[in-house]
Amino acid sequence: MTRRKAPAMVPDATAGRYAVGPQIGGLSGATLSELFFDSAARFAGVAASRRRPDGQWEELSRETLVDRIRAIASGLRAVGCEPGDRVAILSGTRLEWGLADWASLLGRQVVVTVYPNLPADQVLHILRDSGARLVFAADEHQLAKITKIHAEMDQLDTVVVFDLDSDRLTVGDNADLTILSLDELESRGRAAPAFDRFEGEAGKIRSSDLASLIYTSGTTGAPKGVKLTHGNLAANVRQCASVLPISDTDSCLSWLPLSHAFERTVGHLYMWSTGVRIAYAESTDTVGRDMLEVRPTLIIAVPRLYEKIYEAVEEAVARGGALKRAIFAFARCIGAMYSDRAARGRTVDPLTRVGHMIADRLVYSKIRVRTGGRIRFFISGAAPLSAEINRFFFASGLPILEGYGLTETSPVTNVNLPADIRFGSVGPPVPGTELAIADDGEILFRGPQVMEGYYNAAEATREVLKPDGWFLTGDIGQIDADGYLTITDRKKNIIVTAAGKNIVPVALEERMARSPLVEHVVLVGDRRKFTIALVVPNLAALQAAFPDRAPTLEDRMKLAFEPEVQKVLEADILPRVASFARYERPKLVVALPEPFTIDNGLLTPKLTVKRRAVGERYADLIEQRFEQAEREYSAGDDVDVDR
Repeated sequence: MTRRKAPAMVPDATAGRYAVGPQIGGLSGATLSELFFDSAARFAGVAASRRRPDGQWEELSRETLVDRIRAIASGLRAVGCEPGDRVAILSGTRLEWGLADWASLLGRQVVVTVYPNLPADQVLHILRDSGARLVFAADEHQLAKITKIHAEMDQLDTVVVFDLDSDRLTVGDNADLTILSLDELESRGRAAPAFDRFEGEAGKIRSSDLASLIYTSGTTGAPKGVKLTHGNLAANVRQCASVLPISDTDSCLSWLPLSHAFERTVGHLYMWSTGVRIAYAESTDTVGRDMLEVRPTLIIAVPRLYEKIYEAVEEAVARGGALKRAIFAFARCIGAMYSDRAARGRTVDPLTRVGHMIADRLVYSKIRVRTGGRIRFFISGAAPLSAEINRFFFASGLPILEGYGLTETSPVTNVNLPADIRFGSVGPPVPGTELAIADDGEILFRGPQVMEGYYNAAEATREVLKPDGWFLTGDIGQIDADGYLTITDRKKNIIVTAAGKNIVPVALEERMARSPLVEHVVLVGDRRKFTIALVVPNLAALQAAFPDRAPTLEDRMKLAFEPEVQKVLEADILPRVASFARYERPKLVVALPEPFTIDNGLLTPKLTVKRRAVGERYADLIEQRFEQAEREYSAGDDVDVDR
C-alpha cells in the first residue's frame, strides 16, 4: 500500500485555511453513562413512542425505558457477555435498537452496528472481524442470515431476537447457537445479581473505554471498523448541544438507520441526553404519514427526504392549470429572494417581505401542513443538499440546518447555525473542533470527537490519522472568512480531463439527478477529452413517456441501446447542466442496463453510489460509448474549451 504524504498544515488562522469552534458548553459528562444518568435524573414523562400492531401510537415513560435498559444490560451479563465483549445490532430503526444500544454501552460491552439491508456475506465480514459474541437481530429474516453464516464464526454463541415466534423457530445445523427472544433476555436480567449493580457497573466506564465499532460502508474495499470511545461520542453529543437549540419540549421522528453514525449520535444519543421525546417511524415508507400523526418539532434526515417533498410539490403544480403554475413560480422566486437575506439574519426589504407573506398564504403554509405543522427545523447530513431546495424549505418556514461529518468523527464536525444559515455551506466547526484546509485542498479535522483508529487496520489508520491528531477526510473544501465550510467533492472523485482541467462531478450529478427520468447518475471522463453521463433511468417515468411501449421498457438490457430512449433522456437531462462550463458538461447520456443495488455491489449500505465499482462493471460499455462519441465529434471540435 502506498502511504499518503501528510499535507502541509496551516499553523495560524490564515484566511480560508483554518477555523476553530468555540469552547464546548451546554451538557456536562465525559462518558455516555454520565450523560445517560444525568438525563434520567433531570427528565421525566414520555421519552419515546412507537406504533403498535393495532395502528395506535404507544407512549413509554423514561422510567419504563430505564428499567428495561437495566434488565437488558443485566441479561447480557447473565448470558455470559463481559465488559469489552462485542455485541452487534442487526436491525432497522426501532425502539428496541435504542434499548439494546444503551444497555450494551452501559454494560461496558462494545456495540457493533450492522446495516439490516446487508447480505449475509457482508454481515459475516463485520461479525467475524469485530469478534462479536452476541447479536441482537430484528426478526426471523435477520436471524436467518446469522444461522446461515454461524458455522464460519467461532466466537458467536448467542442471538437475541426482537420479534421471535418460538413455535416456528428452527435452528437447523446451529444447535450450539443460543437463540432467545428479547423478553426472555429481560426476564433473565431481572433475576440476575447484575440487575441491582447496574449503576455501579456503568459508573466504572472511563472516557478512553471503547464504546463502539461502526463499519464504514466505503465505496472501495472491505468495510473498516471505526473505533469510537465513550469520550468521542459523549464529546460529540455535548458539541451538538452547544449549538443546536433543542430541549425536553421537543419531539423528534426517528427513521434513518440507527446503524449509521449520523442518526445514532444525533437522533438517538443526543436526543436522549437532552430529554427530547423520540417517535420511531414504522418504516421508511411511512415517514410522510408518521410525520402527520406524530407532528414532531425536529427531524433528522438525508437530502433525499427533502428532494422527495420538493418533487411532490413540483409534480402537483405541473398537474395544475396555468394559474397554479404561475403562483408557484412567483412563490419560488420571491421565496429565494426572501431566504437569501432572512437566513443570514439580515433585514428583508418591505416589498420582498410582503411578497413572501402572500406566497406563504398561497403556497408555503400548505407545505408546512404536510410535515405536521410543528417543525422548528430539520437537520440534514450524510450527503450534499441542494442550495435551491434549502432556500425553498427556508421560505416555507421549514429551515434546514445542513451539517457535515464522518463516521470517523463521531460524526458531527460542522453544522449551520439557526441564526445564520448559509445555503450551500455545511456551517462552521462545532465547539472544540479545529478545521484546516491542506495545500491540496483536503479537509482536515482535530478534536475530541475524532476516532481512536480503525480496528485491526493499523496501516489504514496511519494513512488518515496523523501523530499530531489531524484526521484527513479525503474530501475537498473551502472555508469562508467566518469559518463556514463548503464541500466541493471527494478528493478521489475529481475528474481530470485530457486537457488537464478539473471537473467536480457532484455538482453536475446533483443537477442532472433532479430529472424525474433519473434514478442514479454518474459522470465519467477521467483523462478523456470530454465527459459522459451514466444514467440508471426511472422506469416508471420512462413508461409514462412511452405509454405505447411500456412493456418493452422493462427489459433494461435493451433499454441501454434504444436510440429513442437516449434522445428523451438527453433532452431532459442536458439542459439542466447548460449553465456549467462547456468542458464540464457531458456530451452523451448512456442508459445503464440494471439498477444500482447493494446486492450487485454498486451501492453502499447507506445507498451511496460506488463509483469505482460502476466504472469497473461497465468498463466495456463506457469505452464503446466514448469511441462512438469521439467519431461524432470532429478532431477540430474543441470540446475542452471553457466558454
